[in-house]
Amino acid sequence: MAKTFLLEIIASDRVFFTGQCESLIFPGMDGERGVLANHERTVTCINAGEVKYKIDGEWYYAAISDGYAEVSGDHVVIIADTVEKPEEIDVKRAEEAKIRAEERLRQKQSIMEYYHTQVALNKAMNRLKVNQRHLK
Repeated sequence: MAKTFLLEIIASDRVFFTGQCESLIFPGMDGERGVLANHERTVTCINAGEVKYKIDGEWYYAAISDGYAEVSGDHVVIIADTVEKPEEIDVKRAEEAKIRAEERLRQKQSIMEYYHTQVALNKAMNRLKVNQRHLK
């Protein structure tokens, strides 16, 4: 049996997942980060992307927004604004958000507005990618 660790994934509106996990992969600032049992202690930022976690030999996937992860040996806590399973993603809403963000990028904006629009576009595209990749 594989060694496990306690994984808690917390979104702003709910506790997304709490349970034992064999492996975890999440998007970090400089690429994907992997965690196994007895991992070195660390606190790191999470970029919007896809989080993957393995339970009893099976991989599970979710779209995650920016947040952070705290790894401490056999306990990992991920806190993010939003976390959604592929089947929970409202594709129509994500497509509309993508179109709105693309339109805003074409308009004259301040630097701050431009960065906020980029974040909105990345979030919408990530939600669509995770939904399309994992729903059969």
